[in-house]
Amino acid sequence: MSADEEMWSDEDAGLVRSYVVTGGRTRSDNYGLDMMTLVVALCTPAEATHLPEEYAKIVRLCQNPMSVAEVGGHIDLPLPVVKVLLSDLIEQNYVIFRKAAPPSEAPNKHVLQAVLDGIRKL
Repeated sequence: MSADEEMWSDEDAGLVRSYVVTGGRTRSDNYGLDMMTLVVALCTPAEATHLPEEYAKIVRLCQNPMSVAEVGGHIDLPLPVVKVLLSDLIEQNYVIFRKAAPPSEAPNKHVLQAVLDGIRKL
């Protein structure tokens, strides 16, 4: 193994891939996406075949609502990179998103009671 080969590890390859995939961008906070934000595709996988591989894969994955964290797990990229890619897809109207309800909002007691009553009737 040469000195140049010893300098590069598999971990370095992942960093380089992430850098290339995002075009060198490391942050995209335009939409404030977090791990629990749900995303869903607005087009079919066939309509996204012209997109770069990672973008098309996200569109295929998001035919049903999926959290940002789940998308990251499926495409095996760091969360900041996934957010950049999702932001690009949102800007191009391939994907829409919906943030999870803030934890500070307490659930409606009447709704919870109705759900509990419904479960008990089963």
